[in-house]
Amino acid sequence: MDSRSRLLTICGCLGAVALILLIVVLIADGNGKTGRGTAGQVSDTGSIESTVNADGAASDGTVSDGMSQSMQTAPAQKSASEGRLIGGNPSAFMYDDSFFDEVHSAAFDAAMDMSNNLTIMTTSVEKDLRVLVLDNAGEPVKGVPFNIRLVDSNDVTSKYKDLDKDGVIYVGELAAGDYDVTLEPIDGYRVPIHSTKVSVKDKVEYIPIADISVLIKTEDEINAALEDTASKADALEDSDNSEIVTLQAGGANHKAGIDVSSWQGDIDWDKVKASGIEFVIVRSGYRGSVTGAIVKDKYFDANVSGAQAAGLQVGVYFVTQAVNEAEAVEEASAVMEMCSDYKLELPIYLDVEGSNGGRGDQIDVATRTDVCEAFCRTLENAGQSGGVYACRYWLQKNIDAERLNRYNVWLAEYRSTPLYGGYYSMWQYTSKGRIDGISGNVDFDIYYY
Repeated sequence: MDSRSRLLTICGCLGAVALILLIVVLIADGNGKTGRGTAGQVSDTGSIESTVNADGAASDGTVSDGMSQSMQTAPAQKSASEGRLIGGNPSAFMYDDSFFDEVHSAAFDAAMDMSNNLTIMTTSVEKDLRVLVLDNAGEPVKGVPFNIRLVDSNDVTSKYKDLDKDGVIYVGELAAGDYDVTLEPIDGYRVPIHSTKVSVKDKVEYIPIADISVLIKTEDEINAALEDTASKADALEDSDNSEIVTLQAGGANHKAGIDVSSWQGDIDWDKVKASGIEFVIVRSGYRGSVTGAIVKDKYFDANVSGAQAAGLQVGVYFVTQAVNEAEAVEEASAVMEMCSDYKLELPIYLDVEGSNGGRGDQIDVATRTDVCEAFCRTLENAGQSGGVYACRYWLQKNIDAERLNRYNVWLAEYRSTPLYGGYYSMWQYTSKGRIDGISGNVDFDIYYY
């Protein structure tokens, strides 16, 4: 190619490029307009638009049916911002005077309403599964018969229902392995779209359960008269006329103390301290004799904070109605949750005694001992000191006490000299004590150290 031809070719290419650039600029300029075309023009949203006069008639002689009534009656002189279509411009709502009216706000609020959103939380201790249906605040949803669907690794499906409508579905006797858990749809709620994967454990691990707080109820939520039925009947029957009912002062190797619960009501802890008391074991709660609900003692926080403020050493006890090791782990976890705001100087005890035919009375000696050990081991694995409270009769007849020698044993025996020959580090010697600062009877204890 000669130099003339080469020059013509270059000029032609430059011209083509210039033409393309001119077209791009023109298109960009058109897209940057307000989108208000003349009669019959296609707007940047792809819809046909007509300019509207003050009387509502389009400039092409037709009546516009594509604009709101407010737009049809607008003044003839319009600002450049009017006429923008929301669908074609993300910022168009800024120029719509009616966008934030009640109708739009209600729709927005409904879209943002999270109150009916549900989530599920699953836990497994040993060949079991507990599924909690939680609301937006993380609380179990009560009064609704939720259903869950379990699918195991072999694609075998099982369904379970929240029969008592407490927001908790418990499935026992499950084979260990992996499962998919699905909360089935129910009117009035938004359930999770996807299933939740959970591994059912083959053997209890004695590890505190996370988020156990959702299982802890207050006494206002249950029938305390039916659930709080622990009885000292066996200890009282085992007592004799030598029972000491006066306070025994502390000494070189022992301390004088009491144990209290909501049964004592309001307590003047300064008066208790002045009466010679050095420590107190406070009831944190109990498991219900009928339903098995975990319940917090309504005076627990007041008693612990009051006793510590008065200068007393504090320990804690929980009345069990557990029927297996999994429930014992729950109880230990619940107590630690209740005590999380306090530093305890003394152990946490599992109170094991009769309950007038409650669920805990029905298990055999081996299972009850397993419960005691599971409770103490769970505490131990969390760095807490654990122990077991029982009367002489229960330690000899209903518990294999030799298996518990590594833990603190709190003996209840109402005699001047205990007949129990096993190990114990604390002795409850009467339930008939009287002391300044407490109205009515209170248990007296001696702690050996």
